[in-house]
Formats: sequence, C-alpha cells, structure tokens
Amino acid sequence: MSTTSEVGHDIAADVSFELEELDELVGELLVEHAERAARDARIVALRLGIGGQRPETLTRIGARYDLARDRVRQLYTKAIGRLVREAERSGHRCAGVFAQRYPRDTGDLRLTRMLLAETYATDTDLVAMEWSYLKLRLAGHDQADAKRVAGYVMQRILGWQKKTASILAKLHSPTDDLDDLAPLLAGLDRPTGSPAPLPTTSARVTDRDDDGRGRFYLAKIGREVAYDSALAARLLRSLDAAPTVVAFQEEPVALTYTVDGVEHTHYPAVAAQLTDGRIVLVDVVPLGRIAFHHTRVQSEHARAYAREHGWGWLAWTGSTLGADRLRARDTDPAVEERIAADLAQAPYDRAALAALCAETGLDLLDLAGLVLRNDWRWDRMPLRLSASPSPRPGA
Repeated sequence: MSTTSEVGHDIAADVSFELEELDELVGELLVEHAERAARDARIVALRLGIGGQRPETLTRIGARYDLARDRVRQLYTKAIGRLVREAERSGHRCAGVFAQRYPRDTGDLRLTRMLLAETYATDTDLVAMEWSYLKLRLAGHDQADAKRVAGYVMQRILGWQKKTASILAKLHSPTDDLDDLAPLLAGLDRPTGSPAPLPTTSARVTDRDDDGRGRFYLAKIGREVAYDSALAARLLRSLDAAPTVVAFQEEPVALTYTVDGVEHTHYPAVAAQLTDGRIVLVDVVPLGRIAFHHTRVQSEHARAYAREHGWGWLAWTGSTLGADRLRARDTDPAVEERIAADLAQAPYDRAALAALCAETGLDLLDLAGLVLRNDWRWDRMPLRLSASPSPRPGA
C-alpha cells in the first residue's frame, strides 16, 4: 500500500466527516434504488458495507440469497451501473460532493494514494476496487479511467499482501513496529474466574477460504491465516510478534445481533491467549467509526461474550487512540453543554450536524469523543445524532 496507508500507519490523520459522508450519499442512492430493485440494492449495501456493517464477500452474500458467487457478482455489477446512471439522470447531490473530492483532472498517482488511504481508514480492503471504481464514476470519471485507477489501487494492495506473506514465510520481521499492542494487552483487567479455553477453529465457515481475502503464514500458530483488511492483518502480525502472546485463533466466534430490527452476524477478529493465562477477545474497530451506533452495538455484544467466558476484551482501532482516549478528549465544555441541550429538544440531522461542526470547529474525532462520553446515539444511515440510544447488552 502507499506510504500514507502503510500497515504501520496511524489512521487518525485519515478519518474525517467528508469520508463518512461518501457512505451516506451512496446509501441515499441505494434507498432510492431499492424502490425498484430491493434485492440488488441490498447486495450492493452488503458488498460495500453501507450502513455500519463490514463489507461481505461475494460467497457470503451468495449464501444469504442461495445464489452462486458469480451470479452475485453479475447482479452487483449491473446494480452499480444502474446506480451511476440514475445518479446522473436525477442530478443527485452526490455528483458535486464526489467531483470535488476526486476531480477529473487529478493524476492517477494522486487518486490512487488518496483511495488507498481511505480504504485503510475505513477497513474496506476487501472491496477496495469496487469502492474506488464507484467513487470515481460518481465523480464523473469515465468508465475506462475509473477501472484503470481502481485497478491500480488493487494492485498496490495485492503487492503489499504478497510482500508481507513473503517476509513472514522467511520468519523475518517486517520493518514496521509489530509490538504496538503491548501497552493495550498489559493494561487489560483480569476477569474473575477461570477463562473458557481458547477456541481452536474459526467460526467463519461459509467464506473462510474466499479468494478475495488476503493470506499469510504465521509462525506462532504454525499455519496460514486469512484476513479481510490491512487493519486485520496488522493486528494478526502484532499478535504473532508479541512476546506476551502464546497463541491465538482468528474469528473464534459468530455473534448474532439485531440493530433496528435487522439481524446481523459479526465475527470478532481474534482471541489471544497471554503468557499469564488470560485470554482476550480483540476486535478490529476502525477509529473513524468507533462511536457510530451500529459499531457500538456490535462491540457491546463482543464485550458481553468475552465477559461471559471469563475473557478480556479490547478494540483495535488502527491508531494509538481508542475509546478511552476519545472519551477524555479535550473539547470546549460550552459546546458539549450546547449539544446536550439541543439533543434534549430534538436530534441533529446531517445539515444541523454539519452547521454545528462548521461553527464550532469540531472534527469527527472530537464528536466521537463527545458521543462516547455522553452515550449519545450516532447513526450513519441517515446521519443522525440523538440523545437516547437504544439499549445495548450490558448497559
């Protein structure tokens, strides 16, 4: 990947309201598209991870709808084509937003670097080519240019995956710092009682061997491991190198949970056994999305599962920042009081939230800290901030 989105790179500098708005805009298009083709819109949403969930493999989407993997790809491709054409015909506001972010006169190298950084910051490597292509098409780039640049993005990711696999196969440590989990692991609380044993198999069955996932051999566990993103790969490499980790199992459990009446399945990234006997469930939670309602519900289910099994739990954000540091983030008390007073009267929609941030200078991480500190509810689809979150497990 590029230097701005290398596996050792702290993603804090790449998260922004503007980046999250792109998901919201595509979500708006899908809502309109769903009125005519509900299944196809849902396939696009699942594939791209619209609405809070992670991107899904074609294999897993096929299992949902009893379709072959290639048929899912065909339906997705056709739906994207219709989505782009409908956006052009309707004059949807996404055209101006995407065009401003990805101008048609921007060189391929700059676009590739930007798209790579966005991919890493949003944990969407699995669909890097699809997201890159769609962003450029909605920005007005012609089909050939969009395909070419999207191809460059994927080539960089595949090149990084091949290089990393080669390094690890030779049992040499990569150049980036792999022990960056040590402070987090050392600070874990010790759960009461004896922990349940470390699982020895992955709970992810349907698409565990999907060819869209990256793979490398990890010496500590003596086998090849699959992963969906550079953030997940960085976590696995860190655990493989950490002297405090004895063994680990990727995607050890399938957690089923419901958000606003819709059922989802989540696979926490890894369970790791430490030298002192503790077991910790570690999940990949991209920093820019840590405060969104869907992500928080997902994390609370993982935390509750860990507690029930006598394990610790932590979120790996791809940054030195985590939930605790965001809660303690220094923000203007007057702004915090103002938001709380406003939310007591009515939620903020996208426009109100944008106006507030423009006026006060709050960035995405500032707002994330306030949401976590005050337990507000922050939804992505549509973007909405309210004072009364739905009950969550363990609350």
